[in-house]
Amino acid sequence: LCFLFQLILATWEGGYNLQCQNLHSAGEADIRVAKVLWWYYFSKVIEFMDTIFFVLRKKSSQITFLHVYHHATMFNIWWCVLNWIPCGQSFFGPTLNSFIHVLMYSYYGLSVIPSMRKYLWWKKYLTQAQLIQFLLTIVHTLSAAVKPCGFPFGCLMFQSSYMATLVILFINFYIKTYRKAPSRTSVKETSVTTEIKNGFHKDYFAAANGLQNNKKAQ
Repeated sequence: LCFLFQLILATWEGGYNLQCQNLHSAGEADIRVAKVLWWYYFSKVIEFMDTIFFVLRKKSSQITFLHVYHHATMFNIWWCVLNWIPCGQSFFGPTLNSFIHVLMYSYYGLSVIPSMRKYLWWKKYLTQAQLIQFLLTIVHTLSAAVKPCGFPFGCLMFQSSYMATLVILFINFYIKTYRKAPSRTSVKETSVTTEIKNGFHKDYFAAANGLQNNKKAQ
């Protein structure tokens, strides 16, 4: 949450151009953004500790390719960002990502409380929010390529390509997690349709048979 507010304030006060922002025109605001992004990079080191905890707790099912790829690449990419492009156009992705992490950690924090778990029905929407984050970052990055302002073109292309890989991997994760498992409503609908024969519900045939039996008895 601190990263989110600091980045918004620094870019707002520095008059950052949302469409494209170079590396040297905002003066003190660029330095402030660079400092916030350094702490953002340091947070990626802490996030990578998740993998170590999964190993120690023998939660191997949670150590997926997506998990390792995302955390390992983010750590290395942001090392490069801080060395060559620590401000300017680089502000947008971390700002969105900080907002998403506020939602994520709020969810995980509430999930620790047993009485709150029944209200946590919105997990899949976190993944949707992450996908929207990646797509918005691609759009923002390419906008600087279409109408350049001096930000390194190669860095823009690399970021767009990397974000595209995350979109593909997160869509794959979303489909496997939320789309393939049958929902309760679909199970109920299936059970209802199996009770229908030749366009009539089974209760219709039971009632019809009762009428026929009564006629025979009379």
